[in-house]
Amino acid sequence: MPKSRVRKKKGDAFTPPEKGQATKIDMRSGRRWVAPLMLAMFVIGLAWIVVYYVTQADLPIKSLEDWNIVIGFGFIAVGFVVSTQWK
Repeated sequence: MPKSRVRKKKGDAFTPPEKGQATKIDMRSGRRWVAPLMLAMFVIGLAWIVVYYVTQADLPIKSLEDWNIVIGFGFIAVGFVVSTQWK
């Protein structure tokens, strides 16, 4: 039986690939207003809904009736929209 050919190795030892420069993210991008505004919208929306239920629909605005819930969730939705700007 004929002897099979021996494969030639490209290199004797493994050499890891060169590492690229790590990019540093600047956390001071000037958007310090995002987190406080986002949290404020969440708290205002939650407080609006809680006040509506605790006062049995007398507050915050009695003439809006059940639309007060929509307004509360609207504040919360704005908080989520603002949160997309957070880095």
